[in-house]
Amino acid sequence: MYRIGIDVGGTFTDLVAVDAEGEVTIAKAASTPQDQSIGVMDGLERLAEAIGIGRADMLAKTEIIVHGTTVATNALLEHKGAKVGLLTTEGHRDIVEMREGLKDDRYNLRQPPPDQLVPRERRLGVRERIRPDGRVETPLDRGSLDAAIAALKRDGVEAVAVCYLHAWRDEAHEKATVEALKAALGNAYVCRSSEVLPQIKEYDRVCTTIVNAYVGPVLERYLTRLATRLGEAGLAGPVLIIQSHGGVATIPDAVRLAAGAVLSGPAGGVAGSRYAARLMEHGDLIPFDMGGTSTDISLVIKGEAAIASDRRLGGQRVALQSLDIASIGAGGGSIAEVDAGGILHVGPESAGAMPGPACYGRGGTRATVTDSNCVLGFLDPDNFLGGRAHLDAPAAEAAVDRVAEKLGVDRMTAAEGIHRIINTRMAEGIRLVSVRRGVDPRRFAILSFGGAAGLHVTDVARQLDVSRVIVPRLAAVLSAWGMLASDLRYELARTHIGDATHLDADQLRAAFGELEAEGRARIKAAAHTGDVRVQRSADMRYGEQIFEVNVPLDGIELDDPNLVAKMSDAFHARHEELYTYSLRDQEAVLINARAAVIGTLPKLPQEPALPKRPPSEPHHRRRIYLGGWHEAPVHAFDALAPGQLVEGPAIVESATTTVLLRGGDRATTTAFGWLDIQVGAA
Repeated sequence: MYRIGIDVGGTFTDLVAVDAEGEVTIAKAASTPQDQSIGVMDGLERLAEAIGIGRADMLAKTEIIVHGTTVATNALLEHKGAKVGLLTTEGHRDIVEMREGLKDDRYNLRQPPPDQLVPRERRLGVRERIRPDGRVETPLDRGSLDAAIAALKRDGVEAVAVCYLHAWRDEAHEKATVEALKAALGNAYVCRSSEVLPQIKEYDRVCTTIVNAYVGPVLERYLTRLATRLGEAGLAGPVLIIQSHGGVATIPDAVRLAAGAVLSGPAGGVAGSRYAARLMEHGDLIPFDMGGTSTDISLVIKGEAAIASDRRLGGQRVALQSLDIASIGAGGGSIAEVDAGGILHVGPESAGAMPGPACYGRGGTRATVTDSNCVLGFLDPDNFLGGRAHLDAPAAEAAVDRVAEKLGVDRMTAAEGIHRIINTRMAEGIRLVSVRRGVDPRRFAILSFGGAAGLHVTDVARQLDVSRVIVPRLAAVLSAWGMLASDLRYELARTHIGDATHLDADQLRAAFGELEAEGRARIKAAAHTGDVRVQRSADMRYGEQIFEVNVPLDGIELDDPNLVAKMSDAFHARHEELYTYSLRDQEAVLINARAAVIGTLPKLPQEPALPKRPPSEPHHRRRIYLGGWHEAPVHAFDALAPGQLVEGPAIVESATTTVLLRGGDRATTTAFGWLDIQVGAA
């Protein structure tokens, strides 16, 4: 039996199959942005060929597929989501314009307001009002509701977001509204804030619910189409979708909470990084995922990835729990341009999958990072993707020459410039998630993965004074592989405001108990029969603060007689850890109780260690440009023996990964065939 992970990127779709013994088979196919399921089915065909069986036979023997998709992400970033209407409490339809009274760049007087996914004419007020204590001040007015629904129907909306004031306290009005909408609008996608984000803060709830409605129909159409194609092709097992928080969900749950998939793709890489941390017995890692369009960077500390709930994507607020990932527009397809002042810029614009870099030979003419790597000799034009593709070196040279002409330099200087600029941008991305948050990156190892990372990671490490880089043997498909190490996960929250001196411990226990019960019910509905565990946390702040701190409650039992006091102590300690100080003479205020209910999926079989064998010799030498031309040995990644040492300058390459070692770099092969690189001095 097989377990298959599928990660759809901007340029390539990566696939990994793991059998019962842990043997791993990989495949890549070109992504098909117009319909990602086409690339997925093509990739499955290639994966079956690599295994040596037919696709139908492979799918019949597949117990589970875990899929990361950028459909929701792209719909939000490209503004290609559904036509959405908003129903909200009368007088509150402009909350998305007022936001929280703050601008992203508060000192920029000319900053334009953010684009709205729902124009004002489709944001309609309904006469109703529930007080924050749950008391109904104004009953739901059916005449007002019917008029609003009729207006949305005339406007031909595809989806409706329902977000009433204080619905987090009492969901009755929202539920009644959803029933009326479904009766009137038939197949329209309808969601409510009391289900999407049932917690305090109106702006967060409205924005997140709108995003959910905006991407929901797009995601639903894609997943329905994919499930149909997989079923017709013979898939026997279920399809699970990786979520922004790093867990997985069934297709119905993923569609219901569509906003939870806006970071589906990058989440797989972090899941793989957590698994890699256990395998490497190195708990502090900087996952560095460089693909064709973007680079995703995060932190794994003591084997766990940070969670955030204040993400923005495409200018939109998404307040769901998600992995704390910084994405920058820097990838192999990033386009190099010279501005009117003669300054070279690389990214964020990307050549994408079509036409792609000039060297792909698909009609692209603008120089990209991949073109510069081809010109510098880092890539073998005749052995791209294991020989299944050929790079057009003259086209890459012509594209780089056009950049060189504008800069007034020679070809190799321009190519090196492109390479250095993209490295600097990515190093700054790492500083963003580490140094700017008070974390010293020098105590971490960089975990390098993604199709393009190996050619840049040691240079990035040098800029940060990081001495260790780890490159998995499956670097090019680590996100797809990592998805298979994820579990079913449901994030639940309930607002329970009170300072520590007035909190009722029994009420707090009841709140956590209700969250856990709801999560277990969802796990059961997903037909999960394995173990279930619960992770509790709390959003807390000091009384005068505006923003909360999420406090893990690991090790604090609900039946502890000192429950409230221990939660307060945990908050003070967490605040000091994050901000270097605590105010223990001030009361800690609880805002939200949280529970992550996790259904443990079968453990990913560990791939077998490499057999002992003599060190391999370079299979050839290649001219590479490192400030001047060098004849560098080229090693086959898959042929390296356990414990083999490779010293730079050198190239280590496989069908899907190329790693550049500069002078002073020393790479040692681990028992699993991974590269453990000691980075030399700059």
